[in-house]
Amino acid sequence: MDSSLYKDIQTSRGFSYHYLAIAPQGDKPYLLFIHGFPSTSYDWRHQIAYFSELGYGLIVPDMLGYGGTAKPTEVEAYTNSRTAKDLIDILDVEGITKCIAIGHDWGSRVASRLADLYEDRFIAFAFLALGYIAPCPNFDMDEVLALTKKLAGYELLGYWKFFGAPDGAEIIEKNLRSFYSALYPDDPEVWRKHFAPLGAFRAWVESGQTTAIGSWLSNEDQKIQNEALLKGGMAGPLSWYKVWTSGLTAEEDKGIPIRSPAISKPTFFAATTHDFICVVKPQINLMTKACANLKIHEFEAGHWVMMEKKDEFNIVFSSWLQDLARKH
Repeated sequence: MDSSLYKDIQTSRGFSYHYLAIAPQGDKPYLLFIHGFPSTSYDWRHQIAYFSELGYGLIVPDMLGYGGTAKPTEVEAYTNSRTAKDLIDILDVEGITKCIAIGHDWGSRVASRLADLYEDRFIAFAFLALGYIAPCPNFDMDEVLALTKKLAGYELLGYWKFFGAPDGAEIIEKNLRSFYSALYPDDPEVWRKHFAPLGAFRAWVESGQTTAIGSWLSNEDQKIQNEALLKGGMAGPLSWYKVWTSGLTAEEDKGIPIRSPAISKPTFFAATTHDFICVVKPQINLMTKACANLKIHEFEAGHWVMMEKKDEFNIVFSSWLQDLARKH
């Protein structure tokens, strides 16, 4: 992507953020695209090209721990409310008052806290694959693993134990190709069998096992993504999980009110029917309860819908944005 479109700022808590910024044409709003694990703003390359051509303003940051943004080693730096405030700092520096927040994966976690704490700053919200995450003051990792195994037949979040372990970063960095291939598999069943269940992904990575990578990632895409991970290391990215496994998220969430509905502004949800971690039916149920004004579109895709189904997603989401503009 064009490096001249990127800016760097220091947020109010002292971290440098690297982000793409494109001004809107006319009265179009800004779209704030928030990536997840283990990514950079490059994940949104197809949306950057498409929506900039339509005249939308764009703010697309490398999130904390990734790309050109700071990579603190203190796990507490990565909590939901703190990373959400970082993005508000960017909007403030840019003088943005008309914005739609769009999150994917752990980006949805940040978008959730933007909705909880700064809903009045946004026109609307969108979530891809992973929906709104309510405050979880009583989160217990082992209870969640037991519950998901009972309901789904396997622990949906078993890999969190590996990602939260002291040796997780070192193991992944030594076997990056194995890690990468399982994260972006051509066969989405890899997640159900080898990624999600407790102990399965550690065994996969330690053994150096690989699988075919999704055809929607070119060789150049793979090179760029792998170089970013090699350069930045895994300590920062895994901290997004450690704030959960360490109890920091639960502690922070004690101070965040739980509302019903959680989001009153218009909300779009891109449900992914071949996602074996962000399982579609429970995600839709949660979003239906959380959002007062919800539009759901089901994509026949795995987790990485904005890449795997880039054209369909761009068209569907653009149509929703147009409807939103007409109504508001």
